[in-house]
Amino acid sequence: MTDATSTPIRITVIDDEPQIRRFLDISLRAQGYQVDQAGSGREGLEQIALHAPDLVVLDIGLPDMDGHAVLRELRGWSSVPVIMLTVRSGEAEKVAALDAGANDYVTKPFGTEELMARIRSLLRARTRGDGESQVFDNGQLHIDIGKREVRVDGELITLTRKEYALLQLLARNPGRIVTQPQILREVWGVTHEHDTHYIRILVAKLRQKMGDDAVSPRYIVTEPGVGLKLVALSEASREPT
Repeated sequence: MTDATSTPIRITVIDDEPQIRRFLDISLRAQGYQVDQAGSGREGLEQIALHAPDLVVLDIGLPDMDGHAVLRELRGWSSVPVIMLTVRSGEAEKVAALDAGANDYVTKPFGTEELMARIRSLLRARTRGDGESQVFDNGQLHIDIGKREVRVDGELITLTRKEYALLQLLARNPGRIVTQPQILREVWGVTHEHDTHYIRILVAKLRQKMGDDAVSPRYIVTEPGVGLKLVALSEASREPT
């Protein structure tokens, strides 16, 4: 969303299906975003280079080059947030997209509200990242990376080195899913990339200390078989219905 005095947020949509591009164009413009469209990977890369958008919506199935190839080439020269669109709901596909540099993914068919919420979350995260903030705060959970302090509802909690390392990794990627292989590499090292049970044990301990609930999480969300993310501000402040 933008106001009348600000520069509109620009989003590039790369999808070979005209009806999807048209649907996204109407939906995004209704929210105040400026939209560029591309029907192929090469055209999409050219649009991104030309317009320097704030966010990219990228389909995996493209006629000239697959979305993963587009993403790999894009990540060579841009850190723009990318949401991948895929009809493949398998965990391996999602992990591959995220490990390749995607910030999030949405499985087709998708709801407009879900996509818009994910876009807002990534745009907020990018705004915080642009300022190189050393603090994550969603209104309930406060992580001061510089001071290595974690507070829940204002109360300081004590974490082990591994617990803090995991929480810090998630805080540096607010609202973004961090994949299991990435977590294992960065917290335990490359020799433990398949020891996913380490994550389950550590998250359970973290949730106990933070007063979190695995079924209705306030802080750490698990994407089964894919990874973890730290709850964004809008999700954390939403009142239960």
